[in-house]
Amino acid sequence: MRIAAITDIHGKVGKAEKLVERLEEEDFDLLLIAGDITNFQGRGKASEILDILERVGKPMFSIMGNCDGRDVLDLLEEKGISLHDKRLEFGGTGFVGFGGSNKTPFSTIWEFDDRELLKSLMRNYREGDVLLVHTPPYGTKVDRIYTGRHVGSKGLRRFIEEKQPPLVICGHIHEARGVDEIGRTLVVNPGPLFRSYYAMIYLDEAGEIEISLERV
Repeated sequence: MRIAAITDIHGKVGKAEKLVERLEEEDFDLLLIAGDITNFQGRGKASEILDILERVGKPMFSIMGNCDGRDVLDLLEEKGISLHDKRLEFGGTGFVGFGGSNKTPFSTIWEFDDRELLKSLMRNYREGDVLLVHTPPYGTKVDRIYTGRHVGSKGLRRFIEEKQPPLVICGHIHEARGVDEIGRTLVVNPGPLFRSYYAMIYLDEAGEIEISLERV
């Protein structure tokens, strides 16, 4: 299975259009969106972005980010692509999602206590599932802000250490694009699409995973 993974679009229509142009040249099976489709906007802007992404003609799953309006989750649910607080399957692989971020100093729209995130993942996860989350796990290359401080979710870190999912796709921290490992788990932050970044991920039947960080 080949996955195109994006995050942090922040309402940039032009970047979404460029991504679609690029993905039309790619052979892939599923598009995953790790949140922040908008920049503190609602379903109108989110719908505009999603309509563009739907042009690639591939199935997609999405979660909301901490900067998406309260009605964006409703839109994702109506479209049947929401992965927030649930588990869905595609191509024989399970996907578990949780949107929003852990608590920040900025009181953004969707913020959760780490215990809520951990409870949701524990309830929905089955061994071997892929995680789609907006916030990265604490203490990794992909949760480090420009000052060098780690700001990710300790609840997510605890979950990964205990359950060792094969792959975690996240976003949220714009300057922390990259790939890291927690035990046997690969964690990827594709980087924000509003800065032209995305990732291509290949999962084979033997459980091997290849990640390629890309630009539009």
